[in-house]
Amino acid sequence: MTERLYYHDSYLRSFTGSVVDAAGDALTIYLDRTAFYPTSGGQPFDTGFIAGVPVVEVIDEGERIAHRVAAPVTVASAECSIDWQRRFDHMQQHSGQHLLSAVFEELFQLHTVSFHLGQESATIDLEGGPVENRVILEAERRANELVFENRAVAVQFESPGEVQGLRKPSEREGTLRIVSIEGIDRTACGGTHVRATGEIGPILIRKLEKIRQTVRVEFLCGGRAVRRARADFQALARIAQLYSAPLDETPALAEGQLEAARVAEKARRKLELDLAVYRGKELYDAATPGPDGFRRHTVCLGAGSMDELRAVAQSFTGRSKAVFVALLEKPPSILYAVSEDSGLDAGRAVKDAVTEAGGRGGGSTRVAQGSVPNVAGLEKVARGLA
Repeated sequence: MTERLYYHDSYLRSFTGSVVDAAGDALTIYLDRTAFYPTSGGQPFDTGFIAGVPVVEVIDEGERIAHRVAAPVTVASAECSIDWQRRFDHMQQHSGQHLLSAVFEELFQLHTVSFHLGQESATIDLEGGPVENRVILEAERRANELVFENRAVAVQFESPGEVQGLRKPSEREGTLRIVSIEGIDRTACGGTHVRATGEIGPILIRKLEKIRQTVRVEFLCGGRAVRRARADFQALARIAQLYSAPLDETPALAEGQLEAARVAEKARRKLELDLAVYRGKELYDAATPGPDGFRRHTVCLGAGSMDELRAVAQSFTGRSKAVFVALLEKPPSILYAVSEDSGLDAGRAVKDAVTEAGGRGGGSTRVAQGSVPNVAGLEKVARGLA
């Protein structure tokens, strides 16, 4: 059994442990005691060194904790050190999660059902009702208020029969490790935590995402929150510089420009449609009727947009006895349109032709599109539709 030093002292940065077992070419070792936290409860493992060898993963195997190392450890008694920057960051995020979850519970009866601590941010999944913007603002405000009050964070061990007032019931058997935040939270937890809420640092909620029946809340605490806030400010300052405007005025300017762009895009699409209608009419008038009275037009392009050609085709075939064929080489594709009085079924004709050439396609009786693997197949399709 491995003695878990982090249970009693999250601030322990170095210790001496005896190597009691090894596996996997001595790249997995077991110590009699360890301060390395294994992945558990949504919190990632610690890294650091064992006898100067990097620790790359720490795994909870129940009674024992396995330490994956970058090279064999050959000593019986090893000096070990924790990557303190990584450990303290995890402590800030995990303690911040307890505080934030307690606030959501206290103010809005929203229950935390899961927690994940990632490399860039942390998340909690909430259930119990909608999470609106006002809920986020009030929860963030209240959590930071409790940070400023620097409330004590304590760890104690209690038997299941004695435990009362837990925010979330525990299904673990045996003695429970209880992490409490003075006056607001008591939770069974095996993670590493700060001594007081002031060490959590600022809490910043970043994003909401609906996940099935829950709402995922992304947040950052302490150093992560400060770095993210600085990066956000620099990005916004750069945007303001591009607008040559004060930072606070840029949202309205951006909104105005986006609206102007939408109006311009709508006008552009209308002009393109008007031009396509005119072009289709012009091509129809210029086409000489064949012996069967049909006017046909075929256009072959190396590359282009089928959407633009479709508008021309529909204008052309909006008149009597008309067939329009457009071929694109890149990618090899075809557009086939026929007039309502043609007696032809464009969808069936294209599907049959492209299928025979190893492609795919289909559409309505009036307009259809298809694609084929190569230009040779395109020529075959064109001959079949001629």
